[in-house]
Amino acid sequence: MKQEQSNKLLLIDGHSILNRAFFGLPDLTNAAGQHTNAVYGFLNIMFKIMDTEKPSYLTVAFDEHAPTFRHKMFAEYKGTRKPMADELRQQVPMMKQMLTAMGITVISKEGLEADDLLGTMARLAEDQGMEVTIVSGDRDLLQLATDHTKISIPKTKKTGTEIENYYAADVAERYLVTPTEFIDVKALMGDTADNIPGVPGIGEKTATAIISQYHSIEAAHEAADQLRPPRAAKNIVEFYDQAVMSKELATIEVHADITYDLQAARLTDIFTPEAYALCKEWEFKNLLGRFQIQAPRNVAEDAFSQAEDTQSLTAFAEELAKGQASYIGLYLAWRQRSAKEWEDASLAKDGDGQLSLFTSQKISEDACQEYEIYGIALSDGEKSLWAPMDDISCITQVLEHLIAQGKRLACMNVKEAIKICTPHLQERFLHYENVYDVAVAEYLLQPLKNTYVAEDLASEYLGISVPGYGETFGKRSLAQALEEMPKEFCSYACYEAYICSRVAGMQWESLKEKQMDDLYRDVELPLIFTLADMELEGIVIDAKALEEYGGRLMGRLVELEQKIYDEAGEEFNINSPKQLGLILFEKMGMPGGKKTKTGYSTAADVLENLAPDYPIVADILEYRQLAKLKSTYAEGLSNCIAPDGRIHSSFQQTVTATGRISSTEPNLQNIPIRMELGKLIRKVFHPKDGFVFVDADYSQIELRVLSHMSGDQNLIHAFLQGQDIHRSTASLVFHTAFEDVTELQRRNAKAVNFGIVYGISAFGLSRDLGISKKEAGKYIDDYFLAYPRMKEFLDGLVAEGKEAGEVKTMYGRIRPIPELSSSNFMQRQFGERIAMNSPIQGTAADIIKIAMVHVHDRLQKEGLASRLLLQVHDELLIEAKEEELPVVKKILQEEMEGAAKLVVPLTIDMHTGYTWYDAK
Repeated sequence: MKQEQSNKLLLIDGHSILNRAFFGLPDLTNAAGQHTNAVYGFLNIMFKIMDTEKPSYLTVAFDEHAPTFRHKMFAEYKGTRKPMADELRQQVPMMKQMLTAMGITVISKEGLEADDLLGTMARLAEDQGMEVTIVSGDRDLLQLATDHTKISIPKTKKTGTEIENYYAADVAERYLVTPTEFIDVKALMGDTADNIPGVPGIGEKTATAIISQYHSIEAAHEAADQLRPPRAAKNIVEFYDQAVMSKELATIEVHADITYDLQAARLTDIFTPEAYALCKEWEFKNLLGRFQIQAPRNVAEDAFSQAEDTQSLTAFAEELAKGQASYIGLYLAWRQRSAKEWEDASLAKDGDGQLSLFTSQKISEDACQEYEIYGIALSDGEKSLWAPMDDISCITQVLEHLIAQGKRLACMNVKEAIKICTPHLQERFLHYENVYDVAVAEYLLQPLKNTYVAEDLASEYLGISVPGYGETFGKRSLAQALEEMPKEFCSYACYEAYICSRVAGMQWESLKEKQMDDLYRDVELPLIFTLADMELEGIVIDAKALEEYGGRLMGRLVELEQKIYDEAGEEFNINSPKQLGLILFEKMGMPGGKKTKTGYSTAADVLENLAPDYPIVADILEYRQLAKLKSTYAEGLSNCIAPDGRIHSSFQQTVTATGRISSTEPNLQNIPIRMELGKLIRKVFHPKDGFVFVDADYSQIELRVLSHMSGDQNLIHAFLQGQDIHRSTASLVFHTAFEDVTELQRRNAKAVNFGIVYGISAFGLSRDLGISKKEAGKYIDDYFLAYPRMKEFLDGLVAEGKEAGEVKTMYGRIRPIPELSSSNFMQRQFGERIAMNSPIQGTAADIIKIAMVHVHDRLQKEGLASRLLLQVHDELLIEAKEEELPVVKKILQEEMEGAAKLVVPLTIDMHTGYTWYDAK
């Protein structure tokens, strides 16, 4: 993007804007663990200014890490400043690298501050008749404002970055002094940030009044006998030398001895291939749209080709089968059928069902093919071929042949590939060893990433820059991209296959090195097949019952609405936080009102504190919960019912850092169960005719994992004796006989038990239990006295996390914790909680995954019609054929309780019913 020519110089205060960006954005890291938030924020601010100013010249000035002439004048200058955070310091050379890659002039000089460089460059440019804009977060630069030099100060707000602009007249209007006089104001009042002493007893208000009247420190000193207040008059005489020195320290040099070639700072196209590569490496995906360039061509593209017919594809596959490559990269293009197409396909399907591409499971009679394939790309890491075709028979034969020759098919999303059905693939080739999921493997290696896409892997593993889907095709659908940009699609498909083939082997070596090869092979890879079958199967939902449920919610919402109006004495918008805040805290005079810029806070924690004493607040909380139920579930679920009458949720395997599975479109794991009306939503889910639901839920799995991993004998003894663990904890913590423990004591002990698992603090526990922080602290202390090995174990996890930068589950799953090395205290505390919680929660997640795989595989192995439908945290839901119910319950009991060998038994609660509600 070339800037419009203008006679304008844009100057940026490098460290100032980098610092502002660092503290204005949350911590961001790329896959390599580099902190990137300051660089990303700096670029966004720079682009915003450039889009507005359209300069023809640009220079960024940085401070040098060395004393300046001001330190020689006053050794304590800036002596009170805290050292730069390591996370920010690491980004300074990165920022300079990016600016250099963009061809932007970067300047610094030992002995001078960036302010002096900016002031000198501004005067040089202004003397040549140019307009100048200086961008800085430091208001000290306002002294440089003139009629032709503008100071732009970015302000980070929730709505984005806003810019305050100051010419000389603006400074006078806002601060009541001229830019030059602004120096004297600072000299009088001093500056704690720069450790400029100023004059004792003179603050900003007095300094401004003095300088606006006398215009300089020198003139004010001469008229000291007339100054007001008397203390200022006395001190300006007593500390005059200090004031003069402060003025020298505060004055920006505008005639510094620097070499600056203005013509060399002329802007050309800053969106260069080198800058593009850095944006890719640092994962600034939102900035890539500014680059009007193609990704640099890589050697791999020379070996990309397109098949003209099935014979070409077959011949290429034969060549790959004879080659040395162990992994054959696979990319499958498909589209999701429309509701009508899906319904027609279901009616036309033969009675035996269809075989999945990679599994031997037959899809049930009332399921149908949701996806349609229309292209395949294959690669051995050297040669790559794209075949735009929908000949399922040919594609199946090609994959059969590759598998038969011992090749593993590596792709970015095996689960979606599984869901593309074909009736021909032979069962003898169908087992986990035939496929490799590159995204899932990368998830194990880098669990903190937001996305797992081929272009990122290309950069990280192969050192090449590859355009992503959005960069290449914009918002086009897959079908549109193939039709409108066939040449680009060939390159895109071949790249994905090529990357998968090349990266798979490297990942596998890394998995072995990090001792996660067993976790991948025995848990995550089989789980892909389990989740694919669960998604294909779906769960029946009664649309009529859902509609009735929505009506019931609506009725209660209308009741609550009228009740709230009556209690408030007027009608208002209950969903408006601003109006609600005025009603509660001004009209009704409730305590605890927290005023914000937009009104009073009506967040859940604020209202929950008021609810016990104010019925209207309890009604508002119930109203909010029911309104969410109505929009998210009563209305949301109705939009997700497929033509087969079932909901086919997507189960995400690569989202949570702890290893837990998540559910989307719709999220069936988040259905509320604490309030009765929330639980009732489960009544609309029911099994198909001739089947019954079986719901099995682990009992206190995380506490059992904790007892095993900590080795605490008191906790282990309680589980081995089959005691109520919360009552047992209450007995130990409150020094009460087991049989005399009250319900309140048990409830408090339960909160401590689960709080300890999540690294809860005394403050958090006091808030949860409504007790003082001191009392909560004593609960925690007494808990660790009752379970002495627990504190040692949890402290050990934190120490391990600090030393290794990561913690591990019992099965070797790694959870990196960069927060532990943060310079921010709150971040480090958060990291400590992660260190304590992740091994426990992650191990529980691993065990549940193992149980899912074993239950799913055994149902198939024993030839049962019963199917695993859902996983919700510690709970599995089976749709069991009625005559298979005894064997299904036996399988659930054996496989869930036998999923792990702990020092305490794993136990489950199991129920059956003809709705999910009844089975729970």
